[in-house]
Amino acid sequence: MRYQRVLLPIILVVAWEIAALAINNPFILPSLETVVPILINPFSASFTLGTGSLAENAAISIERVGLGFLLATAIAIPLGVLMGRSRALNDFFDSLIEILRPIPPLAWVPLALAWFKIGLTSIVFIIFIGAFFPILLNTIDGVKGVKKTWIEVATTLGASERQVLLKVVLPGAAPTVWTGLRVGFGIAWMCVVAAEWLPGISRGLGYLILYAYNFGQTNLIIAGMVVIGLIGLAIDLVFKKVEKKWFSWRGLER
Repeated sequence: MRYQRVLLPIILVVAWEIAALAINNPFILPSLETVVPILINPFSASFTLGTGSLAENAAISIERVGLGFLLATAIAIPLGVLMGRSRALNDFFDSLIEILRPIPPLAWVPLALAWFKIGLTSIVFIIFIGAFFPILLNTIDGVKGVKKTWIEVATTLGASERQVLLKVVLPGAAPTVWTGLRVGFGIAWMCVVAAEWLPGISRGLGYLILYAYNFGQTNLIIAGMVVIGLIGLAIDLVFKKVEKKWFSWRGLER
């Protein structure tokens, strides 16, 4: 039932308030009455220590994530398709990808600062690293997972390599690629918070959280975290809606 979706969050909020009253220390765990006013006034800068409103900082973070995510998508999907279709290309790139893939995005921060200096480019690079590998690997798996019989039938009917790619391979791989985009965006959204802790950054939800910590404003930290979670939830719901609408056939062919 629908109410079950909100039952656990409600329980968590109630437990939070009980714990906050029991601890009675707003620095460790602020009560709802100090967090809710910030959340219900997202366009007011009076709660955010002069760093701009929650909405302004959220918009900046979304823009940064969008740039890094789109760049990762533009590179990862074409490369993934090529690697999925070509054994030689897959063998050529596979070792390097498997070496780089386990490296956490935050480990790239010193190099990002050395290569791109302080500013937007460094942030976008960290987000790009976070989103790139999930999209790439899911694209490769999606292309390799297309049924050979589909390709053989298309070839038998006289389809060219380009037609096979556009009419058979890409549509067949699309659900798995979409999953990669969904996972990649989730990781990119997590990376933006840490990326906004880089020196010289003065806007964004990550910066807001760090700035609030420096002033001991735990209520603002939690408000920022809640906004991050809600935005992530909203975007993931969009991914799910599109998946359900466009790729419902995926369940039928299993």
